[in-house]
Amino acid sequence: MGLGLDQLALQRISPIASEAAPHKSGAVCGFWYPVRHLQGVISCQNHFQLQQSDIFLVTTPKSGTTWLKAIIFALTNRNRHPIAKNHPLLTNNPHDLVPFLEIKLYVDNQIPDFSSFSTPRLFSTHLPHTSLPEPVQESSACKIVYLCRNPKDIFVSLWHFTNRLKPQETKTNSIAEVFDMFCRGVTLFGPVWEHALAYWNKSRENPDRVLFLKFEDMKENPGIQLRRLAGFLGCPFTTGEEESGLVEEILKMCSFDNLRALEVNRNGKLSSGEENKVFFRRGVVGDWKNYLGAEMVDKIDRITEEKFGGSGLVI
Repeated sequence: MGLGLDQLALQRISPIASEAAPHKSGAVCGFWYPVRHLQGVISCQNHFQLQQSDIFLVTTPKSGTTWLKAIIFALTNRNRHPIAKNHPLLTNNPHDLVPFLEIKLYVDNQIPDFSSFSTPRLFSTHLPHTSLPEPVQESSACKIVYLCRNPKDIFVSLWHFTNRLKPQETKTNSIAEVFDMFCRGVTLFGPVWEHALAYWNKSRENPDRVLFLKFEDMKENPGIQLRRLAGFLGCPFTTGEEESGLVEEILKMCSFDNLRALEVNRNGKLSSGEENKVFFRRGVVGDWKNYLGAEMVDKIDRITEEKFGGSGLVI
């Protein structure tokens, strides 16, 4: 699932590299991919067969992916799996319930069997918009939910995450070294600014197909954002559900603290080998204040202002 930046097992997709994939849209020049996942990116582009009811959860790494997966799984499956003691989220990590296309399903050039997937099918991806399979890009019906986060918090979370994935005997990445790479865009599925801006623009062009969410808004007003998400996905809460407190039940079950405390997330592992607990550190807004000096903050803020200037996107 994860890959340490210290290994820098990253490859930047260029026009030359994309010739390896017959898919005409290919991956996109300007983004970086872990080498171990590159074949999965290409295989997904070439072989994914869309159903118009599909839902795609898109993030850059460490933007709240695990939390969003839990919420959308509980939301879209609330009739099949009512909130109860035997709910799948209580015994399964959200990454197992909403798998990554390029990291899980198509990794190692495998062609997955989707026959066991319920409808609507839920998929997750870190792919930039121009690297999505062409049928997804061109569809007029499938839904894309994008979750963005303040780049400063993304960086701090990513720094902690990649260090936690390293073997204990290996020296940790210094924050200064990783910060420089992050600001240059040399990061997993990055640069984060171009990644977010593309989905922001698509959400403005076609708000019925692409919903742009902000991690900070979800933390501040989770009920409002959950209702907004339900409406976008075509499964708004009924009056009866509202009166029964279902919105609050979903948010409670999917809260960061509740998910982190579950046995499966304290001691379980994904099939790819990562411990589930590495996906639960703090999940708060503004943690960057504990790690970034004034010069670092100024640098990221200047980059963000430059990249998003004139777009209307404010994070």
